[in-house]
Parts: sequence; C-alpha cells; structure tokens
Amino acid sequence: MAMNTGKVIVGGLIAGVVLNIGDFIINTMVLAEQQAADLKRLGLDPAAMESFAGILPWIVIDFLFGLLIVWTYAAIRPRFGPGVGTAIIAGLIPYLGATLVLAGFTSMGIFTTSLFIAGSIASLINTAIGSVAGAWLYTES
Repeated sequence: MAMNTGKVIVGGLIAGVVLNIGDFIINTMVLAEQQAADLKRLGLDPAAMESFAGILPWIVIDFLFGLLIVWTYAAIRPRFGPGVGTAIIAGLIPYLGATLVLAGFTSMGIFTTSLFIAGSIASLINTAIGSVAGAWLYTES
C-alpha cells in the first residue's frame, strides 16, 4: 500500500504540537534549574536562550521531529502492524539518533552528565507520547 502523505503531515503536526507542549514543560519546569546552571557554566546568556529568536528554532525542530516520527510510523507500519507499540518504535528511531549526538556533546563537556541523563529520560517520555498522538490519526486509506 502507498503511504498516505496527507495523514503523515496531519499526524506529524499533531505530534509536533504534543512535542512542543512537552518540551515547554520539560524546559521550564523539570530541567530549568539544571539548564540555568549549565548556561552559567558555559558563559551563555539565559535571556538570549529564552528569547523568541532562541526558542523559535526548537519549535520548528519539534514539528520536523513530529513529521519524521509519523513518516517513520507510516513506513514501518506494514511490517510491524498498526498500534501503540509500532508508534513507540517509530519514535525511538529518531530519538536514539538525536540522543547519540547529544551523548557525543556530553562527552565533550558541553552538557553535564546529569543534565544529559535527565534530559534523555524526559525526552524519551515526551517522544513516546508525541509518537502515539501523531500515529493515532494515521491510516493508509
């Protein structure tokens, strides 16, 4: 069967909304203190990071991440079958890619190990929720 591009886009946008909401909660409530400490340690300006220009790229990235997740779901769905498990697998694929890159940055000292671990766990939960939300609407017809 052919991939339903329209539903990939709609599902990806829904996943992006969920991911953005989750990231807002993670970054302003869960990890705010650790991130502020890391910004200070690196000599970066927190105001610049919290400005619209600092936040906008991450909003766009979450929407692109959502589209990638739902596209991956649509691609693997014929082999793994529809459902929550397949949606989570589809989210794990880009999540693992991004997490490996961030692990490299952590090994270079850009992130502290504790921030990397806490952020990875929070992001895993957020990705799973976003994946299920985005895949929920996808059908091949």
